[in-house]
Amino acid sequence: MNFPKATEVLSELVAIPSMSSVSTRFDLSNRAVIERLANYFDGFGWSTDILTLPQASGKADLIARLGEGEGGLVLAGHTDTVPCDGGDWNSDPFVLDERDGRLYGLGAADMKGFLAVVVALAARVDPKHLAAPLYVVATADEESGMDGARLLEALGRPRADYCMIGEPTDLVPVAAHKGVMMEAILIEGGAGHASEPESAPNAIDGLARVLGALSAWREELKSRIHDDAFPVPYPTLSFGHVHGGDNPNRICAHVELYIDIRFLPGMKLEALREVVDERIRLALAGTGCRFTRRSLFPGIEAFENRTRVHLLPLLEQLSGSPAQAVSFGTEAGFFTALGMETVVCGPGRIDEAHKPDEYIELAALARSEALIESLIAGLLYY
Repeated sequence: MNFPKATEVLSELVAIPSMSSVSTRFDLSNRAVIERLANYFDGFGWSTDILTLPQASGKADLIARLGEGEGGLVLAGHTDTVPCDGGDWNSDPFVLDERDGRLYGLGAADMKGFLAVVVALAARVDPKHLAAPLYVVATADEESGMDGARLLEALGRPRADYCMIGEPTDLVPVAAHKGVMMEAILIEGGAGHASEPESAPNAIDGLARVLGALSAWREELKSRIHDDAFPVPYPTLSFGHVHGGDNPNRICAHVELYIDIRFLPGMKLEALREVVDERIRLALAGTGCRFTRRSLFPGIEAFENRTRVHLLPLLEQLSGSPAQAVSFGTEAGFFTALGMETVVCGPGRIDEAHKPDEYIELAALARSEALIESLIAGLLYY
């Protein structure tokens, strides 16, 4: 068999647009990437199962399996990328471009590079050496709603002992990350002529009260809750979008605010939403303004590896790096919910992702291939 090289696979994957977005303007199917990956694994003699997301027929997950028995190891990654503006790039984002030891292309670091390495390795794994199955899982929509991972949790698949998620961590094991929630807050007042400002409650005045209340809460969280394992060691609350009103001589009838909250392990999504609602309710009391809150996506809980039995110590040994915590979110919580010891560890760096001229270093692909090969041997080989 002619084994594919990771760079060849990455070139193919980058060439297939698979952007996901909460905006339908930018959202694309990932199906072509999933089918290309499935073709590879079918050719290697793996069993493959393509799972269509029920809420989006153009989106799918892939579960590929080699070997028999229970338990085993999952190598997981998402197939989607963030949207991009090609005009900001110095090369075509959908054509892998090698320059100075770097491979430039949309998704090269986050995280088609990891998937390319896994494909190259999969061709060489002999099932006769496996004491437990090896899985490769590729998901949809991690960058928008994590619906692919949510589908796997709902189906209870796959079941294994360990899961390594290959997000770009520069091959440093990550054993904890913050949770993420993004909420839209609509404040409603009443319309009227600006010459009579008392004739209707102004939604922008209500917004000012809400911003003050949430800013005060943010400072309370910062002073009260700390975890020095994280680079930003406290919960954060960011105001990301405001839109309302249409003319200076009209009382603003409604205004919408988007917020982003990143919270530490031990804090829970629904409890935080209840606090947000209560803070806003108190801020608007007596103003005549009303509010509604909606979640821009279901959110993800904070992740913390509490097992630290086999996978994490082995990855620390193989990488030569102690485990760290990060502020960005991943699918780790969903695989943990399936009963696996889960660690986030992959090639590339997060500061190379989500921006023009995204790249991954050739050396990072080579280091990743060697690490994952040793990981498979250490966990699964007889």
